[in-house]
Amino acid sequence: MKNIGYRLSILIAFLMLMSFYSTAYAEDAHTLYLDTKDGRITIQLRPDLAPKHVERIEKLAKEHFYDGIVFHRVIDGFMAQAGDPTGTGLSGSRYLDLKAEFTDTPFKRGSLGMARDPSDKDSANSQFFICLADQPQLNGKYTNFGEVVSGMDLVDKIKKGSKSENGKVTDPDKIIKLRVAGDNS
Repeated sequence: MKNIGYRLSILIAFLMLMSFYSTAYAEDAHTLYLDTKDGRITIQLRPDLAPKHVERIEKLAKEHFYDGIVFHRVIDGFMAQAGDPTGTGLSGSRYLDLKAEFTDTPFKRGSLGMARDPSDKDSANSQFFICLADQPQLNGKYTNFGEVVSGMDLVDKIKKGSKSENGKVTDPDKIIKLRVAGDNS
């Protein structure tokens, strides 16, 4: 009888460990860590909404494309935008632009959207923005592909630009590094 109780205890411990492992693994799937001077922002990507946009951001993050890139456009109460290697808002990665993946998912505080040329819905490339407040005017017009799950207080600390200059930031804050969970490089 003692032997059965011992085996049952081992089995229960094993099952609990496997449950913990699978939960931890699932939480890391499609998670980004964006490090700023003030700390780490955790972003959960949504491939169910925009698989090609998620694939692009993860690919660029794995290439360390975003490391050192500035938040070139930050408008208080609207959004913080980054992802242009020139810091001007006019450039992107070496890859072809993406076709829009619009959904009816609302842009709310913490939503991650893909920036694009307002006159060309299929011009998203590497620039993204994080909403600082709910932005219903963007719903169905920009690709929503993730959300901040921790560190929104750090997003709020990103240096703001001048409203008169469409959010252009003088001496902007930088992305120290952007990594996909599990990439320790």
